[in-house]
Amino acid sequence: MGVFGKLKEALKKTKDSIAVKMRRLFLKNKIGDAFYDELEEILISADVSVRTAEDVVEQVKEEAIGQKIKDEQFVTDLLKDILEDTLNEAPVPAFTYPCVIMFVGVNGVGKTTTIGKVANWFVKQKKSVTIAAADTFRAAAIDQLEIWAERAKVRIVKHEDGSDPSAVIFDAVSSAKARGTDVVLVDTAGRLHVKENLMKELQKMDRVVRREWPEAQFLKYLVLDATTGQNAVAQARIFDEAVALDGIVLTKLDGTAKGGFVYSLCGELKVPVVFVGTGEKIDDIERFDAEQFVEGFF
Repeated sequence: MGVFGKLKEALKKTKDSIAVKMRRLFLKNKIGDAFYDELEEILISADVSVRTAEDVVEQVKEEAIGQKIKDEQFVTDLLKDILEDTLNEAPVPAFTYPCVIMFVGVNGVGKTTTIGKVANWFVKQKKSVTIAAADTFRAAAIDQLEIWAERAKVRIVKHEDGSDPSAVIFDAVSSAKARGTDVVLVDTAGRLHVKENLMKELQKMDRVVRREWPEAQFLKYLVLDATTGQNAVAQARIFDEAVALDGIVLTKLDGTAKGGFVYSLCGELKVPVVFVGTGEKIDDIERFDAEQFVEGFF
């Protein structure tokens, strides 16, 4: 299955849910105020935030009225174009090397698995990769990460359980600099985004990377479980305030019928989605593509 096929399959639940509602909408309502009110409700039901849904529908309405168009296909295509523009409000920074990527997020979102997949993705781009096992709080985290590092055939730098995460990052960065490594991927402990002390630990790790390898591109990616819906936007907002996010990695997109919160991430927070997990295997990760996402959404 190709890139488009995987993302399309992951969005199948969302597409099926929205497609039924859109068909009913066009059958029931002529294109007017009642139509636009219900279109807004459909978007909100797919976990598009109220603010983003209102903004998108207002743009559709203005364009359709301006061109005096009441054709179903035109309105649908217009909606897709506006949603794609919303996703593109947050451009994805191109990778430059050397590059350090720190992965953050709450417990249970799939950070460790994601890091293994991203490591494998970079290896396929012919880049050398080192993983820093800086989740030293959870006993099984380092063991799990070692398994993924072995699968991806990349180096891993680790300390004992309970070690200072910033010390792990220091050693990983020092080692990567000495070896001329292209990419360092940093695992961090799952943090409840309301725990101030844990967020300060992230900020400390941030400072270590900037101090020890200032010439490296430094990116911070939030791993989000797509099944959490609008709560994902709240998580992203708090992590963004703490460490200034550069991107989002979505996991479990195939497990939800409500993928609309992605538009709110890009449109309101201006944080781009960079990767999307499309399954359980090491190759099941794709670069996010706005056009493909919108096509898969409808």
